[in-house]
Amino acid sequence: MTTAPEGGPYVDDGAETTESSLLSLDDGVLHVSQDGPRDAPALLLIHGSASSSRSWNPMVPLLTGAHRVIRIDLLGHGRSAKPADRSYAIPDQARRAGAVLDRLGVERAVVVGHSSGGTVATALAEERTDLVTALALVNTGPGLHALIAPESAAVAPSRWPPADEQLRLFASTAFSRAGYRIPEELLDDVRDMTPHTLTTTMRATRSYLEQRALPSRLSVLGKPLLVIFGEDDRRWRSSSASEYRAVPGAQVELLPGLGHSPLLEDPPRTAAPLLAFAAMHE
Repeated sequence: MTTAPEGGPYVDDGAETTESSLLSLDDGVLHVSQDGPRDAPALLLIHGSASSSRSWNPMVPLLTGAHRVIRIDLLGHGRSAKPADRSYAIPDQARRAGAVLDRLGVERAVVVGHSSGGTVATALAEERTDLVTALALVNTGPGLHALIAPESAAVAPSRWPPADEQLRLFASTAFSRAGYRIPEELLDDVRDMTPHTLTTTMRATRSYLEQRALPSRLSVLGKPLLVIFGEDDRRWRSSSASEYRAVPGAQVELLPGLGHSPLLEDPPRTAAPLLAFAAMHE
């Protein structure tokens, strides 16, 4: 992997065609990756808490045939800045995502969020109805009542960085079965966070869901919605996916045998409904 100065491309270690850059916004520097034809319809992928854009790596080759795939490391995550004096509220994360698309010259995008990334995707659609043509949520719980395992249960910010055993316990609920080989780079994403960014970003998701459940937010937006849910999710009750049917026209796809991270466990099965959905709403 090679690095580049701000705004310059470099080749990502996970995908030789990836163009990555660091974009300076008013309140932070964000790492952005792009794949696929630049003149193709835009597909924005937003990662979940304590993760990064690298969580989408297995999906990217399946999506670039017909899309300009854009991934952002949200502030506090991945290779983006991790300031202690900036807001990590979901609307602010969404505002930054919209600013990135503006800087890239993207006027319309299908936005996809995994886990808590789905809250950022929803907030972006609330704030920028002109920009978001459709939404896809992957294993995003509709509200806190659907939560099974608190995401922070296995990581104690008082001891940082976490021990490997803590990290693996923390990450294990993101997959459907015990013994799943967790990619080391995903554990590094947690290690690279600060105690402040980890706890603050997780509290931000909780606060956003406490204010209003996602189906209620989405029902008034009038945006096409796809919900993909691994049926064996160990963080959110998969049965709660049915609550999104309250959104007019919502499409809900349950994936048997997959857990909280179907984008990692079975990328082709996850990509199939997403590609069909995106093709209808670009």
